[in-house]
Amino acid sequence: MTTVTHSSERHGRARTWGLMLAALGIVYGDIGTSPLYAIKECFSPASPHHISPTPENILGVLSLVFWSLMMAVTVKYLTFIMRADNEGEGGILALLALVPSPEVGRGGKPQDTSAPGLGAGRNALVLVVLFGAALLYGDGIITPAISVLSAVEGLEVATSTLKPAILPITCGIILALFLVQRRGTAGVGRIFGPVTLVWFLTIAVLGGLEILRHPGVLVALSPLHAVTFFVENKGHGFLILGSVVLCITGGEALYADMGHFGRGPIQRTWFAIVWPALLLNYFGQGAKLIADPAAATNPFYALVPSWALYPTVAVATGAAVVASQALISGAFSLTQQAVQLGYFPRVTVIHTSKEEAGQIYIPEVNSGLLIACLALVLVFKSSSALAATYGVAVTGTMTITNIVYYVVVRRAWGWPVWKAAPLAGLFLAIDLAFFGANTAKFFHGGWVPIVIAGAIFTVMTTWKTGRRHLAVAIKSSLLPLELFLEDVKNTAPHRVRGTAVFMASNPDGTPPVLLHHFKHNQVLHQQVVLLSIQALKVPEVPPERRVTVIPLGHGIYQVTACYGFMQTPNAPAVLALCKQHGLEIDLHRTSYYLGRETLLTTGRSKMSRWRKGLFAFISRNARPATAYFGLPPNRVVELGMQIDL
Repeated sequence: MTTVTHSSERHGRARTWGLMLAALGIVYGDIGTSPLYAIKECFSPASPHHISPTPENILGVLSLVFWSLMMAVTVKYLTFIMRADNEGEGGILALLALVPSPEVGRGGKPQDTSAPGLGAGRNALVLVVLFGAALLYGDGIITPAISVLSAVEGLEVATSTLKPAILPITCGIILALFLVQRRGTAGVGRIFGPVTLVWFLTIAVLGGLEILRHPGVLVALSPLHAVTFFVENKGHGFLILGSVVLCITGGEALYADMGHFGRGPIQRTWFAIVWPALLLNYFGQGAKLIADPAAATNPFYALVPSWALYPTVAVATGAAVVASQALISGAFSLTQQAVQLGYFPRVTVIHTSKEEAGQIYIPEVNSGLLIACLALVLVFKSSSALAATYGVAVTGTMTITNIVYYVVVRRAWGWPVWKAAPLAGLFLAIDLAFFGANTAKFFHGGWVPIVIAGAIFTVMTTWKTGRRHLAVAIKSSLLPLELFLEDVKNTAPHRVRGTAVFMASNPDGTPPVLLHHFKHNQVLHQQVVLLSIQALKVPEVPPERRVTVIPLGHGIYQVTACYGFMQTPNAPAVLALCKQHGLEIDLHRTSYYLGRETLLTTGRSKMSRWRKGLFAFISRNARPATAYFGLPPNRVVELGMQIDL
């Protein structure tokens, strides 16, 4: 008994350490590479809002860094926000799914849709969250560019002769990073944790050695230095927050990646490794600046002895690649969630692992990120110039997450105002301060993530609105299922062997493609399946709860399959599950019937003409339903129809 218990404990500890190591690479890669540029942007002459590296200013900035990490990461995300999980999953879209629908209140009871935060208010909240999600794409573009570029810039510190090679090397690394995505992240993922662990140990040692030489820098732990900094620098001190915020970029990743590792391992990794290493390095950079203000051009690499520059550049580049990979994978997951929730057109989702369902590759997103990332590097040319683009997206998303969190704790958890408002108000004040400081960088490059988010937001809202109007147009012409079944009973059409599957977006009506088929061919298969696939506001639906089969008589069955927003539907797999519900289907004798709509923009829907045109364009270029639902191409029959929007 004792041996078994000890073995179980050892296994549990090994699993915990394994999760912590994995979380170190996936979750903390972004925030872990911030020391490469955060302090630099506060004091470097190349930064548009830099400040003089006087001892008072250095201590003030270090105090701001410490308390930013404390309040924004430790308190806000790790202590409070991460408690708001959707069946273990986190992220801004998962958080939105926790907000009660207008017709459902706490405990599933009907609720007045005029209540604050519901009805029209919920629609506004959805739009805000969509814009926050769109901002994350900007973060996914900027992070690889600035992380890799700032790491490679260490070569310039080693020798000025390598300066012309910095951009080509950076572009080459970024190109290789995106090209390897199609092979999946499973192999690369095994080295994420060890590479990042080496990185955190490196920055901790570099910073710790400098602190030992100048221990007086630790007085910056007192918030009085931050207060004094604002008093003495006034408006300029506020603008420095736009650079200080770089130390907390990646905070949203702690929440978004919660489903992969769980709250416990992420929290333990932060307190045991990440936070101490970051503080040691930031304070070490501050100590170096106090001793040598000329180090402001690149305080991180100023900590590195000359003999260790090239190895440190290599380790930093590896850490930057890991940070970039985490953001790229996050963009893939976000896109999959948006598609399932109906906010994005169908895309190619390739599962790169047989064991991990969350490891996916989306070629369309990968190509878009690659092109945009290379363009940023070639246009801005330096990490200091790119830093001006960074911050707006992160602080915007953090602000929106805080707003949705307040709605969740009030509406879903039932917190009273006196309990929810002070907490959310404190976090909102911090978020808005950072966001306000970053707006000053708008014309220096802060417009980049806003433009990217605006374009993606337009696509998301146009797709969602267009699909809603399309559903209304189709529903108006739908024949009630009862009338169709009555017609089949009365006419007794000829039945042919096999099974015909008709995809039905509306389970209450007869699919138009079935009516077309019946009208023109005057026959039905022995088995007819009306298949509806629904996306639920939960991350995953287990196979045993996925399928519902309702016999309608005359060999006709209504099958409803439910998927979570982190899953990809597969129609043949659904049909195979029907056997558990008494419906046996021979997949080799099954034909799939789909409708291919030709959209006309001359209808009476309230969409503007340009939006109708954009929706029609997106629809034509979206991934075909055949591929998205996993249908065998040689068994699909498509019938065309025109729909006037």
